[in-house]
Amino acid sequence: MSNERTWDMVIVGGGIVGAATLYKLQARFPHFRILLLEKEKALAGHQTGNNSGVIHSGIYYKPGSHKAKNCVDGRRELVAFAKQHGVKHDICGKLIVATDTEELPRLEKIFNTGMANGIEDMRKVTADEIREIEPHCLGIAGVHVGCTGIIDFRGATNKMAELALALQPESRVALGEECLGIASGDKGSDVRTSNGTHQTRYAIFCGGLQSDRLAKADGAVVRERIVGFRGDYYELTEQGKHKVKHLIYPVPDPRFPFLGVHFTRMTDGSIECGPNAVFTFKREGYGKTDFDLRDTVDALTYGGTWKLFLRNMGYGINEYRRAFSKKLFLKTLQRLIPSLSMDDIEPGRAGVRAMLLGTDGNMVDDFRIERRGNHIHVLNAPSPAATAALAIGSHIAEMAAREFRIGEGAVIA
Repeated sequence: MSNERTWDMVIVGGGIVGAATLYKLQARFPHFRILLLEKEKALAGHQTGNNSGVIHSGIYYKPGSHKAKNCVDGRRELVAFAKQHGVKHDICGKLIVATDTEELPRLEKIFNTGMANGIEDMRKVTADEIREIEPHCLGIAGVHVGCTGIIDFRGATNKMAELALALQPESRVALGEECLGIASGDKGSDVRTSNGTHQTRYAIFCGGLQSDRLAKADGAVVRERIVGFRGDYYELTEQGKHKVKHLIYPVPDPRFPFLGVHFTRMTDGSIECGPNAVFTFKREGYGKTDFDLRDTVDALTYGGTWKLFLRNMGYGINEYRRAFSKKLFLKTLQRLIPSLSMDDIEPGRAGVRAMLLGTDGNMVDDFRIERRGNHIHVLNAPSPAATAALAIGSHIAEMAAREFRIGEGAVIA
């Protein structure tokens, strides 16, 4: 294939998983001409660039799961990658803090899960040790995870794409070009975009918030549906910044699929508090009142959404109240840092998480990557996918080589 619109592989989606997949595929098959399509004007414009910026340790995830293995392996590789290529990061460590006795069994379970997952630099800490690490934090017991850190995920994403293109100058990243559909062609697949049609032998879909729609457009049977949850953040003001030195997390409630409101020191020196988790009426909507008719209809005509709502009605109502009330948000933050005041926090940004929701109303917990013909779909890659991106990219490259029977260093004519 030599035409500028014919490719050995096309990757749809320019978040960190898409960029890591490009990087890993290009390294494994250096002769391939690979096109990465991203509908926004920059890479990492959605989940990657609007997450908490945390390099997760892998302490929370079920031992033996794809999440656990890929998070631990991916974290170690990501840190090495950041060191080698000058991506801004800091392995600052974090505290998981119990504030009442009811949380102690859950804290113990988290510690044991971390041990089972082989998390290094992890230890239990007492109330006094919590205060030594974070003088303004109040807790009765905790777990300190030294290998957790923070990183510029946008910078990491751009660096992965840059390195991939350096390996093969004929590969390309196309920004502002949206995938509109895919169909079988004479020599593979025709990927129709907002800028024309590209012909490719193989296609990899890393669509994040649009992953279910891309799979269905490809003819895949996907019974689950992506439902978006917006997370709002506050920032500590200049007068409040001194009250947080590292990362501070609560003990998560296992009834809900989120880690709870926490404190994160970002790579730019700011301190973020959040996020909450509220149903969003627009998959790519970051404002409290953002609305998209198609996204809303898709979510609210799906039985799994209502089962989730009914099962977690009290939690959902409280999250919505907190989304519109600085006072309630502050009250949640004060469980960990009692001395915080209204003047210590100010509204910050927001992010949206793509959650693959089953027909039973339960979140699909683990990563899910499936093949359909000469295509691979990343159907579910919620947190910690950004941390695990390089491991996920390696998995996809291995899967492509095996399932598509591509030899190392092969050239597709």
